[in-house]
Amino acid sequence: VQLQASGGGVVQPGGSLRISCAVSGSIASFNVMAWYRHAPGKQRDVVAGITRGGSTNYADSVKGRFTISRDNAENMVYLQMNSLKPEDTAVYYCNARNFYDMNYWGKGTLVTVSS
Repeated sequence: VQLQASGGGVVQPGGSLRISCAVSGSIASFNVMAWYRHAPGKQRDVVAGITRGGSTNYADSVKGRFTISRDNAENMVYLQMNSLKPEDTAVYYCNARNFYDMNYWGKGTLVTVSS
């Protein structure tokens, strides 16, 4: 299984960005798809997750600003990020967890929020 995140870049505070994760194989075989982020000097934290059934959950810091979605037909997972803040600056990683709790990771994509 390969996961490839893309769409990162530099955006001004208050701006929006959508990052994508392309998954080789069927994402329907995974129980949970999620986005994590790793900011400089901090541990990697979960940002948002979406189950196979479509239920979502978010870190408190991004609730109301970020939206995770999945396209099972295209084997894609997205993270729409609005009202971005400098503290959202991080490398964002796509994660897939199967029904045996095995985790798969892809290379991250860097999001920089700066004026």
